[in-house]
Amino acid sequence: VNVGSGVSVLKVKSHTDYERVSGSSLGGGTFMGLASLTTKCKTYEEALSAAKSGNSSHVDMLVGDIYGRDLGSVGLSETLVAATFGKAMSAEARDSMTDGDIAAALLKMIANNVAQLAYHNALYHNCKRIIFAGNFLRHNDVCTAAIAFGVKFWSQGQMQACFLRHEGFCGAVGSLLTGGDILERT
Repeated sequence: VNVGSGVSVLKVKSHTDYERVSGSSLGGGTFMGLASLTTKCKTYEEALSAAKSGNSSHVDMLVGDIYGRDLGSVGLSETLVAATFGKAMSAEARDSMTDGDIAAALLKMIANNVAQLAYHNALYHNCKRIIFAGNFLRHNDVCTAAIAFGVKFWSQGQMQACFLRHEGFCGAVGSLLTGGDILERT
């Protein structure tokens, strides 16, 4: 799963047998665009830093906010997001939200979407291990933790989210592995 401005889901069987099977326009570009519209953050680094210091539960409505407790009998913890940006419906809640809280909620929204998209594709294509790459994940511990949690949650621990150490270079490595067949020489 490559997470950049958008998201591409690739099914890879070998270095010569692969295909793009799905994707989403909700990726890093969405995060930065919405962060620019809803916070004072002007750069990706500012938005990411704000997200790390923020608390998404000040913005997102949680299971516990609705039911006041866990719903363990149906597998729902009180800290699970029930409605992304759900607390923003209240003017009083909006007044106390910080740019960090909003950025954290945006980041979690994107991560949850990516995790669910990856899980459903892995389930459909019978994959147990999902490898994530892409520049949006670079130095983005908040997002990678949320994706890992989401994959584990949706798969009930049957699938594993793996993150490349040098995630931003996935395209370059792929080009190298093709033996230069896609390079135009001048």
